[in-house]
Amino acid sequence: MAPPHDHGESWTSADEREWRRSHPRPPRSADEELLEAETDAILTQLDDSVRLRRIAEELRLGFRRLSHIGKAVSIFGSARTTPDDPMYVAACEVARELGRHGYAIITGGGPGIMEAGNRGAREAGVPSIGLGIELPQEQFDNRYVDLALDFHYFFTRKVMFVRYASAFVVFPGGFGTLDELFEAATLRQTEKIRHFPIVLFGTSYWTGLVDWLRDTVAAEGKIDPEDVDRLVVTDSIEDILEIVEAVEHRRPRAA
Repeated sequence: MAPPHDHGESWTSADEREWRRSHPRPPRSADEELLEAETDAILTQLDDSVRLRRIAEELRLGFRRLSHIGKAVSIFGSARTTPDDPMYVAACEVARELGRHGYAIITGGGPGIMEAGNRGAREAGVPSIGLGIELPQEQFDNRYVDLALDFHYFFTRKVMFVRYASAFVVFPGGFGTLDELFEAATLRQTEKIRHFPIVLFGTSYWTGLVDWLRDTVAAEGKIDPEDVDRLVVTDSIEDILEIVEAVEHRRPRAA
């Protein structure tokens, strides 16, 4: 029997599940190896003790390589944004202006908005940091990154985005961008982090989401109105600088 995507017939979900159970494959990433390890479809390659050592080593690496970073801002947005897109231009300008005020820039190290953020940092002469992630089909060489760290696990990478930044600036993006946005919003809501601005750049893109959060989610009591108020929507670089300058910043450790 051919794989589900190589045949011309229509398979039921039960057919596909049975095929995957009988044809287990190697994991395509460390995250998949961890999360799908005990399923029939994925060949388990490690045991939990090895996984724990790999996770600990990623955390140690991040702490060691980023401990000297002083005040910094993490910039997020779509990897699919092209250099001729106004949002790419804006992200580059935002990063450049933050850099001129002494902020290092942290991104996911990929293309699109991430590249624009690192490019602005490079032009301002501040640390340009890219925290890459192992993905099955998306590998990209961001030539504007000065300090590159590659992670196997999304959750270890997320620790670095928050721990070593004083704020998030979020440009239009998809699931990955929204994931980082709501991760930070949850940490703020639960007071795991405090005085950590979350700025959404692009009013035409973000206003509908924020209105839904306020008019539906908060109105139904699922979150508090102040949870929504913590999300700042703007098109102004001056607003971003004012917001970021008002917070307490992390102090770097001596090398």
